[in-house]
Amino acid sequence: MKAWLGVALLCCAGLAGCGGGPVRRVSEPSASVQQLTVHADGTWSVDLRLQNYSSVPMRFDSISLAFDIGGQSAGTLAGQPGLAIGPESADVVTLALQPASAARIAVAAALAERRSLPYTLRGQVQAAPEDARARRYDIERSSALSPVPGVPGVMR
Repeated sequence: MKAWLGVALLCCAGLAGCGGGPVRRVSEPSASVQQLTVHADGTWSVDLRLQNYSSVPMRFDSISLAFDIGGQSAGTLAGQPGLAIGPESADVVTLALQPASAARIAVAAALAERRSLPYTLRGQVQAAPEDARARRYDIERSSALSPVPGVPGVMR
């Protein structure tokens, strides 16, 4: 009988420790290129997808990412979106880029030949929970973009 009482007390004590509400987890965000649009003047619009893996809303204050595509340095994707993204959600920010000529040629060739290109993002995103100071998160992401059928000058 005493053993059952001890087990019951232990279970009650364990349950009492669980009453603190939802867990507040802040995780490293990620960034990826959702779409690259080539404009007639040679500039690019890059739709950057920012992913918040945290269990709380995060405010994205600044972005500075070196963008390499097709083995060529295109330049730096930089901006201050001031964007709030809900828990475990994503949003897109569009950044303008005047690409380096070698990257511009690599993308033009891939679009003309209808082939995909690998890309890499390296740098930092500054983000914070809504009620805290921002901190820098290192980002390193590699993936690929492919021409969008029927939409000239666009890769996803």
